[in-house]
Amino acid sequence: MASATVTSKGQITIPAKVREILGLETGDRIEFVQIEPRKFEIIPATSSVRELKGMLYDQKRKPVSIEEMNAAIAWGASRGLRRGKR
Repeated sequence: MASATVTSKGQITIPAKVREILGLETGDRIEFVQIEPRKFEIIPATSSVRELKGMLYDQKRKPVSIEEMNAAIAWGASRGLRRGKR
């Protein structure tokens, strides 16, 4: 079992074996996700923005013009104003 010690500044060094298993490299970020009281999971937050490419792509959807986008934004903004969200 791997362990680490918390410094006076609240820092820890993640053991090399754990970094290897998580695929962590220098400069990578991690997230602490609470799964129950006093228990957390350590999740690598190392995804590249490039991994999002194509995530929302739908072949069946027709392209939208800039004018249609602007109209949708204006419509959404006007609905928000009427509901007192701004």
